[in-house]
Amino acid sequence: MRPLELPPGWAGGLQLTPQTIGESGAWVYRAGPAHFIKSEPISPLAELPGEIERLRWLHRTGLPCPEVVDAAEHAGRHWLLMTAMPGHDLASGSPASAETAIRLVAEALRLLHSLDPVGCPFDHRAHLRLADASARYHAGLYDGDDPDQGPADHARLMAGVPASEDLVVTHGDACFPNFMAENGRFTGFIDCGRLGVADRYQDLALACRSLERNYGAGTVPAFLAGYGVTEPDRTKLEWYTLLDEFF
Repeated sequence: MRPLELPPGWAGGLQLTPQTIGESGAWVYRAGPAHFIKSEPISPLAELPGEIERLRWLHRTGLPCPEVVDAAEHAGRHWLLMTAMPGHDLASGSPASAETAIRLVAEALRLLHSLDPVGCPFDHRAHLRLADASARYHAGLYDGDDPDQGPADHARLMAGVPASEDLVVTHGDACFPNFMAENGRFTGFIDCGRLGVADRYQDLALACRSLERNYGAGTVPAFLAGYGVTEPDRTKLEWYTLLDEFF
């Protein structure tokens, strides 16, 4: 990352520390002990303006997340200044045990999914996310491990849309880097740019993938049971995991 040209009046004297965890294309810097700065180029597919709106909405619900301190457009980029959350994300810092990770993620998602979706203004139902995914695919933004697999994955995605949806307020990117914890307790959600009303499997699929990658496939049944799913929908788990390859 090159040195930041911060928006006028923004914490110029703070020590900025680049953050590299996660797969976002945005610049993320820790700005002193209490704040973070996030920046993304202005473009039709930019996600940071949506994240700012979502953080403001989620903060009003009382659920733990960063508070938006300021937002700006400057030097061809979107900018977000936000508060830091206590603790560390589940993908860094002191590794949590499998049992702790299962408990924290299940608790966090039950908490988020308990919100009334009627009050959430962000619509991420499958047909809308499919349109976004297709636009990103045609813009060359397929994010799978094998670029040559993109056409086949796109065809599978288009053909496999779930026939029904169990709608809740979802995080949209429920991977380990986006859950904060301290002393074995969940402290907040971060990277909320894909928050919206969607099938609960949008979050369950990505949480299962993170657990499998970090602790093995044997942890997935315990997580789903802890969340409250006794008979998981394998088709939805696979489809929402595939959907994420386009974001």
